[in-house]
Amino acid sequence: MKTRKLGNAGLEVSSIGMGCMNLSFGTGKAADIKEGIQVIRLAYARGINFFDTAEAYGPFTNEELVGEAVKPFRKDVMIATKFGMISEEGGLNSRPEHIRNVVEASLKRLKTDYIDLLYQHRVDPNVPIEEVAGAAKDLIAQGKVKYFGLSEANAETVRKAHQVQVVTAVQNQYSVWTREPELSVIPTCEELGIGFVPWGPLGTGFLTGAISPEDTFDSATDLRAVFPRFTKEAMTANMPLVTMLKNIAERKGVSTVQIALAWLLAQKPFIVPIPGMDKIEYIEDNIKSADVLLTNDDLSEIENGLSKINIKGERLNKDLLNLSE
Repeated sequence: MKTRKLGNAGLEVSSIGMGCMNLSFGTGKAADIKEGIQVIRLAYARGINFFDTAEAYGPFTNEELVGEAVKPFRKDVMIATKFGMISEEGGLNSRPEHIRNVVEASLKRLKTDYIDLLYQHRVDPNVPIEEVAGAAKDLIAQGKVKYFGLSEANAETVRKAHQVQVVTAVQNQYSVWTREPELSVIPTCEELGIGFVPWGPLGTGFLTGAISPEDTFDSATDLRAVFPRFTKEAMTANMPLVTMLKNIAERKGVSTVQIALAWLLAQKPFIVPIPGMDKIEYIEDNIKSADVLLTNDDLSEIENGLSKINIKGERLNKDLLNLSE
């Protein structure tokens, strides 16, 4: 597996990371624990060393799963987790004392004495970002955290945080059909030497080509049940995008998944996508994308195709959009 540097802070990871959330939460029923451990360990055996989780996934159960799975090779992998999305009072909480408590709890669940990359999961409007970055700085000085990141943050917030504590990575939703970060966040990351980690790089499954407008989602276990882009009407309207990716994939002799991920890798050298891999059969497909070379003609074809497609539906429901800057 090829590697990439997440910015200038010294964190180098596999070019494709693994989003672990789906093993416990978000897009269907949670995987059996033994199966989840097997998936993570196989991903590691195939060269992935960057695993993304959060206290909110489950909640808590995904960190426990990741901790158990990577225990035999903990020193050889990078664990990213997150704070601030949930709290005892309900809602966002990024007060410094809460951050410290969350980190202690996460360390126990992850069965480790340090967190490689600690993200603020969502920006808390009630706590100045400078205080949040200061708390992360203290945790780094104590050796409990190695690197600090932000998730779903705008460019201004990234700049403010970076002045207090170096921001190693920003994790925002980004894919061939969700391109808002290109406006200011990715240029800011490039300017400041910060890595960028796209979550939802496969459009929460839509860009794989495995979802049809006739599919429905269980509101009890699948977040897509309330996402505007996953209504029948929106999926029907957005299918030309999948068709375009499939056509390019067939011509190049690869999968649609590989085209979608290779497109992200081609955007900037500091971008490391973290596709969800909740089944063993997904691992190889995702990994191969790191070796897919999209030519300038391929990239132009995608760009021209996108210019003719009006993506229908917001990327998230209103409640989650309100938590993003």
